[in-house]
Amino acid sequence: MGGPQVCSGVTQQRLVPHFGVDKPDEPKKAPRYWTGAHTTHRLRFHLVFVPKYRKRVLKGALAVRLEALFYEACEVNGWQVHELSILSDHLHLMIQISPKDSVASVVQRLKGGTSRVLRQEFPDLAEFLWGSSLWADGYFAETVGKVDEATIRNYIRQQREPGDQQPDR
Repeated sequence: MGGPQVCSGVTQQRLVPHFGVDKPDEPKKAPRYWTGAHTTHRLRFHLVFVPKYRKRVLKGALAVRLEALFYEACEVNGWQVHELSILSDHLHLMIQISPKDSVASVVQRLKGGTSRVLRQEFPDLAEFLWGSSLWADGYFAETVGKVDEATIRNYIRQQREPGDQQPDR
């Protein structure tokens, strides 16, 4: 998958894939970083959503449609799905987003949009899920990175000019 495609009619920052050059002999892989006018970023998150009452409704045709809706929402909004696993009572999503989008707004758009469409297209859900939402309140979110916190802390500490003194913390 390349970087996100910006759909016509949607005004947003143009994101351009940034291909790193690790080994010149290897073919280019999917972009690690996206770049904007003044940014280079790689904002990936692991998200978990649960249907209301943890009902096992995410299966069959509903799960297929849900997957299509996630990919469609990501294309329209300029995000990228890296992994998606839909189980009967929850789902896992690894998504890359732009710095202009907060995790909370991304989750709100994904959960709200999929809930509305699925409840219209699968009216039998009303039998299991009372109210106006498919999803339980809340979500799990965690950043996804290539290195751990200790490595980043060490890297930042090493970025000092020779002879500079840093206060002890």
